[in-house]
Amino acid sequence: MTLSSGPIEAVVFDVGKVLFQWELRCLFEKLIDDPAELDWFLANVVTVEWHFEHDAGRLLADMAAERTALFPDHGHLIQAYTQRFNETIPGPVPGSLELVEALDAAGVPLYAITNFGDEFWQVFRPTQPVFDRFRDVVVSGVEKLVKPDPAIYALAARRFGHAPEAMLFIDDNRDNIESARACGWQAHHFHDAETLAADLRARGLIA
Repeated sequence: MTLSSGPIEAVVFDVGKVLFQWELRCLFEKLIDDPAELDWFLANVVTVEWHFEHDAGRLLADMAAERTALFPDHGHLIQAYTQRFNETIPGPVPGSLELVEALDAAGVPLYAITNFGDEFWQVFRPTQPVFDRFRDVVVSGVEKLVKPDPAIYALAARRFGHAPEAMLFIDDNRDNIESARACGWQAHHFHDAETLAADLRARGLIA
């Protein structure tokens, strides 16, 4: 497949691990003192795979009730997950928000596609004014579509109003990048802000 390489009209960011750090451990290391117990808990109770069910649209209350029935001794920790999710996001990815600001200052339309639970997004979004710079954000938990499903890219292209080949999509997940490219998008596989900045400069999007 030949990758698109024409002019970019808009830049589309992922959120987790591109704009903001995310790690379940950041919350639970405050609540579980023993390192071995913490590792077991994150591998068996509040796992990344289970968390992704909320990204896909499941209600937190249903998830928590089901999980607590399986692990009744850990009910208080499962409840902490539902109530203190913002503590799993320790801060921005170094340098990334500055790139958002530079793109915005240059007049580049900004959008995002994020695998993020609806209820958690409603709590997190108001704490981050950087999203005021974005014209639209497609949230998986709202749409009940998750990356790398091609349907979420099709929905985003309709919403954003640009042809896929005229948008640069930035994500840390290789599967998401490959799916976007298969849908005709230009894409940058994110590793760090410095490498992204070089790509954006090479494309003439920032100085």
